[in-house]
Amino acid sequence: MRGRFFEEFQPGEVVETAGRTVTDEDVMAFARVSGDDTGLHTDEEFARRGPFGRRIAHGALVFSLAIGLTTRTKLVEGTIVAFNRVDNLRFTRPVFIGDTIRVTKRLLSADAKTPEAGVLAFDTRVLNQHAEIVLAFVDRLLVKRLAARPPVAAASGCTLAET
Repeated sequence: MRGRFFEEFQPGEVVETAGRTVTDEDVMAFARVSGDDTGLHTDEEFARRGPFGRRIAHGALVFSLAIGLTTRTKLVEGTIVAFNRVDNLRFTRPVFIGDTIRVTKRLLSADAKTPEAGVLAFDTRVLNQHAEIVLAFVDRLLVKRLAARPPVAAASGCTLAET
């Protein structure tokens, strides 16, 4: 399945992902990879005395999982040029080990930048299993335009070398 081209999006449309449960292994692996082994994420005793009463997932991990969940939709598979920018990133609630998150994206705008690509701006919300927003941001993706597609080979079967 190919992703959608810039022109195939309509402002206001909504895309929702499947859910994913955040595990202890996710948190510990992220701590190892990122080097962020803060007790709030990795030490149950330390976290118990903290503001949330237990360990929480790294905010950057939740953001990364949201990107992964969106990627799994194949929304812009093969048509994305670049992850252009993120604005207004807000962590609104903690994500605990065992929480299940999902992503909802609403297209805010589509701005054709060049004949080859345009920028799609999404209002992105990450929700937990209680439908509470845990993370919100506006992300902008640079996506190929239909006009930028390579031409389809002629039906005659001739190759470029023959023309």
